[in-house]
Amino acid sequence: MARETIILDANPKGIFLPMIITGTPKPGTLMEFTPATEPVNSIYTGHVYQPGTNGKRRPLLILVEDQENGKRVTDAYVTGTLGKVYIPHPGEWLQILLKDVSGTGDAHAIGERLIAESGSGKFIATTGSPEVEPFIVMETVAAPTADTLALVMCNS
Repeated sequence: MARETIILDANPKGIFLPMIITGTPKPGTLMEFTPATEPVNSIYTGHVYQPGTNGKRRPLLILVEDQENGKRVTDAYVTGTLGKVYIPHPGEWLQILLKDVSGTGDAHAIGERLIAESGSGKFIATTGSPEVEPFIVMETVAAPTADTLALVMCNS
């Protein structure tokens, strides 16, 4: 069930950071700082999570909607846009972007643990032996036919 905001806690305890966006990510995507890129007016540049291996430990920089410019949770950013990321605390509820893994019937059940997929910054069901499973699914998601925002609780 899509909600109008990424962060669902009434009094979020995490940290908000501005970020200059590279690419066209949507809110709910895991971002990372762009290496070897100096900040502009103390604001760092970032792109979608791309360490090369799914489930590697990175800061949880979740891209949030651009409320200041009237954008919704379903609106993608564009390169050079000033955006905002959120670093959640364990136990906080938010929405993250689940990747549609086509042809797999990738339904998600309450309690399922998720990892970030390298290269897309979207979240998938845990595979292999990840270093971190940052979110737990908190709603049933029938096999999506497109990337879908889902209710989760921060696990780490």
